[in-house]
Amino acid sequence: MNTAKQDQQLSRFILLLMTTAIAATAANLYYNQPILPLIAKEFNLTSVQLGSIPALTQFGYAFALLFISPLGDAIARRHLISVLSAVLVTACTLAVLTPNLPILLIAVFLIGVSANITQQLIPFAASLVSKENKGATLSTLMMGLTLGILLSRTLSGFVGENFGWRSVFVMSALLATLFGVLLYAFLPDNKPQSNLRYLPLLKSTLQLFYKHKSLRYFTLTGSLWFAAFNVLWATLAIYVHGEPFHYDAQQAGLFGIVALAGVIGAKSSGKWVNRFGSKSVVMVALALIAIGFVVTGLFAGNLIALIAGIILIDFGIFSAQVANQVRVFSIDPSAQSRINGIYMLGYYSGGAIGSVVGVYMFSLFQWPGVIAVSVVFIALSAVFNFLVKKY
Repeated sequence: MNTAKQDQQLSRFILLLMTTAIAATAANLYYNQPILPLIAKEFNLTSVQLGSIPALTQFGYAFALLFISPLGDAIARRHLISVLSAVLVTACTLAVLTPNLPILLIAVFLIGVSANITQQLIPFAASLVSKENKGATLSTLMMGLTLGILLSRTLSGFVGENFGWRSVFVMSALLATLFGVLLYAFLPDNKPQSNLRYLPLLKSTLQLFYKHKSLRYFTLTGSLWFAAFNVLWATLAIYVHGEPFHYDAQQAGLFGIVALAGVIGAKSSGKWVNRFGSKSVVMVALALIAIGFVVTGLFAGNLIALIAGIILIDFGIFSAQVANQVRVFSIDPSAQSRINGIYMLGYYSGGAIGSVVGVYMFSLFQWPGVIAVSVVFIALSAVFNFLVKKY
């Protein structure tokens, strides 16, 4: 397929549709977090029971990365996305009608599984454009993903507080229905790249990880910087709650809006990949992230420094992610869904580790401990990026 014909498959309308669908779908992973106190009050839950709700959501997402993502290489993605959309609508409806915690846990697990729509759309879009346009396309899609993550808590908190926590899942079901219909109507058909049956397909996913040394390096590089990112966001609300800020939860949530400046600012990062190469873009992005952390550490307690640091960190994270995924999707065009599943599983595993380590370091050393461990994660990420011999 020539470059022009390949790029024609992804029109501006379809790219916009994919981007907004990714934002709406990714938000489902975080909708339940702001409304946890409301759920706890209705069902009289303990802290452990309450913590199981976001945990099951994330576990469902991880499950899908392992067991659903590979299907994108063996089943027409348009049809697979339609099935996942139907599961998402069903799961949200179940959450709306749930009479108790066990049913709610089943619902949020299925919501996490069906949020795999995002990880079907990203490789799908990458397969529809030429190598030269992958960077620009992925930067647009990743902006949608990041916007969905950053704005989900704000939207959920507003709806839950004003209309009740079940209304959040009503909203999600309506959005899932809308985008499910639109995606089925307008996404192009694609020919599966593999004719493997399910179990051999899963086995081949593991074989890809062992076969491609570059994939291992890319995954480690991304998981380490995402660990640093989650160190920040897992501890930020705790940090600004104390001296000298004394911010409440709603005020702390506004830092998500600040982060948008960095994300939007890095929208053009895909173009830099074509000009300078992924490895160089990632290295510069890591340097900016490290500078962001250092600024917030050297000027601890200063609001302007904290805002500037967050913008630099998010700018760097977004730019690095786009550059890293360009080279991830360049490894094997016939196995993009499986390779993306491996990469994203490593990426989110790194994020989970970062959250745990960040809270622990804050409990021991306060904000300096957060900065120190974040810089260590970024330094290790840079080492693995340096070891990559191409891309």
